[in-house]
Amino acid sequence: MNKRLTLISKLTLSTGLQHGIVHGATALALLLSILTVAYAQAQPSTLYPSKPVTILVGSAAGGSNDTFARAISKPLQELLGQSFIVENKPAAGGILANNILAKSAPDGYTIAVVSSTFTTGAAIRDNLPYDAIKSFTPVAMLAKGPLLITVSPHTPFMHIDELVSYARKHPGKLNYGTSGVGSINQFATELFADAAQIKLTHVPYKGMNPAMTDLIGGQIDLLIASAPSLLGQVNSQKIRALSVTTESRSEIIPQLPSATELGYPQSAVDLWWGVIAPAGIPPEITQKLNLTINQVIASQAMQEFFLKEGAKAAPSSTALFKTHIQEEIKRWKHVAQKANIQAD
Repeated sequence: MNKRLTLISKLTLSTGLQHGIVHGATALALLLSILTVAYAQAQPSTLYPSKPVTILVGSAAGGSNDTFARAISKPLQELLGQSFIVENKPAAGGILANNILAKSAPDGYTIAVVSSTFTTGAAIRDNLPYDAIKSFTPVAMLAKGPLLITVSPHTPFMHIDELVSYARKHPGKLNYGTSGVGSINQFATELFADAAQIKLTHVPYKGMNPAMTDLIGGQIDLLIASAPSLLGQVNSQKIRALSVTTESRSEIIPQLPSATELGYPQSAVDLWWGVIAPAGIPPEITQKLNLTINQVIASQAMQEFFLKEGAKAAPSSTALFKTHIQEEIKRWKHVAQKANIQAD
């Protein structure tokens, strides 16, 4: 930028001397104009962030989205020199926070942490106040983690094949719980049921805690949910874990076989968490956020934190994250149509 200003200044002075028409005030105005343009061009990448950044979370404090948002906020502040403030907007399965983000200025000062629910919600809701693909810019993946296939201790199933064999002989008799209609729990369970060629009965709850309580008590037979939600109960032997939903075994609970290992590769699915921004954000800012977030989650401390929370750091480019979101929405739409999953 300095070389450019020097060259333009020389040209301006030379022209004035040769033609005698450039007044001092005019030259100064021209120089100020050039500085303003150069400053504006530098802003997206070199000056960002110049004020605090808000991280929206579409769930209450204590959930995995909130936990991960708060975990990255401090190291982002240390690396970028500005506060990253988490703001919870818990309503309508994240739709409120997503809508606020979609309508925010595309300047990088409002971003959001979302998870797999972002794509399952988009797959079954045609009346969203935003377009899940066109209204946002995927910035960076944070982490991935398995779901656990668990059964009530009141059931006799010790292996996934025993569950499948019983379900095939008694269609619809086994019931499964979820945290609500259209949740990732429902999609993952219906994906497994389709791969195993079994029919299960859905029992939706308003949140994971009541579903967990009924699984322990035997009111429901099966629950597929995230490792953070289930590991404590599995380790205390209050419920029984049969498998993880991922393609290969997970570092989080390596003793459990994977869905693919057990012969159900079509049911393989990961939970994911990531950061998105409004559509139209300058590419330079997107790239700066992506590189900084990848640096944060690659640290030893953050990798250990994710494992403790039932996930694994998953750095990626913005392009790969965008493709992942698009492919997931397409996949979940297919599952929703086949299993007749509809929004409340």
